[in-house]
Parts: sequence; C-alpha cells; structure tokens
Amino acid sequence: MLDEVDKIGMDFRGDPASALLEVLDPEQNYAFVDHYLGVPFDLSRVMFIATANVLDTIPPPLLDRMEVIFLSGYTDLEKIAIAQRYLIPKQCEENGLQPQDVTIEADIIQKIIREYTREAGVRNLERSIATICRKIAKEVAQGAQGPFVVDEEKLREFLGPRRFLDEVMEGKDEIGVATGLAWTESGGEILFVETVVLPGKGNLLLTGNMGEIMQESAKIALSCVRARAQEWNIPPDFYEKNDIHVHVPAGAIPKDGPSAGITMVVSMISALARVPVRHDVAMTGEITLTGKVLPVGGIKEKVLAAYRAGIREVILPRENEKDLQEVPEEVKKTMNFLLVENVNQVLDLALVKEELVEIQN
Repeated sequence: MLDEVDKIGMDFRGDPASALLEVLDPEQNYAFVDHYLGVPFDLSRVMFIATANVLDTIPPPLLDRMEVIFLSGYTDLEKIAIAQRYLIPKQCEENGLQPQDVTIEADIIQKIIREYTREAGVRNLERSIATICRKIAKEVAQGAQGPFVVDEEKLREFLGPRRFLDEVMEGKDEIGVATGLAWTESGGEILFVETVVLPGKGNLLLTGNMGEIMQESAKIALSCVRARAQEWNIPPDFYEKNDIHVHVPAGAIPKDGPSAGITMVVSMISALARVPVRHDVAMTGEITLTGKVLPVGGIKEKVLAAYRAGIREVILPRENEKDLQEVPEEVKKTMNFLLVENVNQVLDLALVKEELVEIQN
C-alpha cells in the first residue's frame, strides 16, 4: 500500500519515484534489488495499491505504470447513513456511552455536515461526533442522566457557532458577482467571481491567487466580452477608458484551471452592462475566443457542491451531459441542469432578464 503517492518529494537525498518505476514495472520487478540489503526480491506477484489526492504532481512515467481509479466524495445522504450506522456507535463506545442513550437525528447530522465540515469524506464529521460524545460523557460524569437528544440548541452548545454559511442562499442578485463551481482535493466548492469597472487606461487586474491557466481564462473572457460589447449596449471604447478588476474571494487559497471561463464572462458583462447576475444559478465551463463553451472535469463534485449550497440550477457545457450519469439520483431529482454550447446561451440564462429588458429599451 503506497499512501499519498502524490506527495513524493525529490531533492538532494534522492528521488523515490525513480525507485518506484522499477518496483511497479511488471517487466522488470521480478528481480528487484534492494540497495540497502543487496538482495533481489521477486515482486512480480505483488499487487500494489497507491492513493493520491491529485494526479498532477505524480511523475508521468510513474503514472503510466498505474491503472487510475477515481473515487468521488460522498453525498449528504451517504454521510448521514455512515454516521448513523458506524460513526455514532463507534464514538459512543470509545467515550463510554451506550448508543441507545445518544440520539442524533438525520437533520442534525446534516447540519453538522453542511455547517461544520464540508468535506468529500467523513473524517471531520467523525471528529465533530466525537466532540459531541465527549461533552455528553462529561455531563454523565457530572451526574446527568440519559437519554441525551442532540437538538440544534445542543449542537451549538457542543460545537460552537457554525463555521460555514450558505452564502448563496442568503445572498441576492448583484451586479458583477457570478457564482462558479470549482474542483478541489476535498471535493467541489462554490467559487464567486467579482468584477468592478474603474476609471483607468484599459488594464486588466487579476487578484485572488489565480494560477497561470486561470489568468489566461480571464484574458480570453475579456476578449470575448469586447467582441460582444455592442450586443449588450456596452460602449465600444470601454477598455480604453476603464480598468477591469476581476477578483476571486478566498485570496489565500490557490486557484487554477479553465473551468471558470464562462463565470468570468458573465461577471464582466454584468459589471459593464450594469445587469445583475442571478445568485441562485451556478455555472462551470471553459470559454473560447469565439464564444464556444468547452467541457470541463469534476462535474459530479461540482454539482454536489451546488446542491449543498442550496442551488437548484446549474449551467453546464453540453458535452458534459454524459457526466451527469455519475450524479446520484436523489440529487438529480431536485436540480435543473441547463446545458449550453455558446456564451450567448449562458448570458441569457445567468443574467436577470427584467433588468436586461429595461436596459435594452
């Protein structure tokens, strides 16, 4: 078992990845020689299992010797089932409690998942349940009698104020703020793209710890907007008299990839045409200079992130329709997927139409 193989480091002390090339190659590992003992080992009958969070940092020759199996994160219903069947009984036993004395209903578990953890797995969920069980055990030690029912008031008492807010559901339609979807190591995330237009000389300012590919997407998005300025009653010389500042919040977290392309176009058009963006719609997709919307990866994780945030409409590239097969049925029943092929379709769906009619009139 090779755990976290994507974290292998290469420095002056050597390169472990080079040794693994021989270990994992079935053509030559029948006589692998350990350089410490100097003894050959037959590894041809050994099955190696490696784990990784990302593939980008694994050397290509090493990755070529592996069969990659993608395991996506759990849905909320799966997490609730895992908590009820396994995590709660386990933590009760470890903290000296009887499972029948502790009741945590499904709606409370869901609050823990959405307001205190937000992860692809269940590691932090188990930690939160362990915290609850320890505090109940403390009450028992002080003379309290069970059974104990954890309601919302008790949840806040045991775990403190909620750590994550449903920013989308509590928000409102704003000019220049579009809701995107991103893939991270811990699952999908909601990604806000903000654009403001400032007096200036045509500079494009990018902040929010964007990677090189994401910066290129922003430049493509600006060119795409300039090509469509007349359609949206935007002054054709806007880029000569204004600076455009695009920011992606959570600036300390690195962000990269092309999937925020359509989100940036919507944000820029909204800021320049003064048309609000629907806050209850999320989107993902790569944009081209000609306005085509290209497919992206991580669709299941991104859709689940929108679902957790309370969003029920998601704009996706048409070519990603096949990836919706991976989305759980209980999620698909409550969500509406808007499939698009070009940026004009995206703008029609994402911008508030009432405001658009007023501007065009």
